[in-house]
Amino acid sequence: MTYWFTSDTHFGHANILKYDPRPFPDIDTHDQALIDNWNKVVAPSDVVYHLGDVMWHTKDAKRDYILNSLHGILILIKGNHDKSNKPLLRHKRWAKVCDYDEVTIHEQKIILFHYRMVVWNRSHYGSWALHGHSHGSLPVNLQARTFDVGTMCWSYTPISFEQVAVEMVKHKFVPMDGHRADL
Repeated sequence: MTYWFTSDTHFGHANILKYDPRPFPDIDTHDQALIDNWNKVVAPSDVVYHLGDVMWHTKDAKRDYILNSLHGILILIKGNHDKSNKPLLRHKRWAKVCDYDEVTIHEQKIILFHYRMVVWNRSHYGSWALHGHSHGSLPVNLQARTFDVGTMCWSYTPISFEQVAVEMVKHKFVPMDGHRADL
């Protein structure tokens, strides 16, 4: 089993093509490309943490098509565009839906939230913080073990735990607050 992370897929959100901008001629091509990219790397038994802003589709058939097409065991950390989409939040494809989560994968503590944080639980002890929301627009902070897992940052494909680990080697920890690991 492999663990994957992504966010800000914005399925069905036609305006996202110009806001980001994304390299697709129309939203249907965008949606199918993201589904295809996802399924090229994610196996049905893998776990995928989606860190919010899944889709804008409100029609049951389109929402069902997209969610049922995606491989993996899906866990949703709600984003700002998801919170009012009750049919999305109640969909049977989600193994879990929450606002925030803390997981341990291969002995690594990971904090999952839609928004980027400056400090987070156990950051002084090596925990990582993964986020979305910013669409790759925030400067990379190599003095914190955090980064954006947004789909647009990773060639419109989920990023694996192993890829995250490679990226985190580039990050060091410099305290932003009064807490110290040696106290």
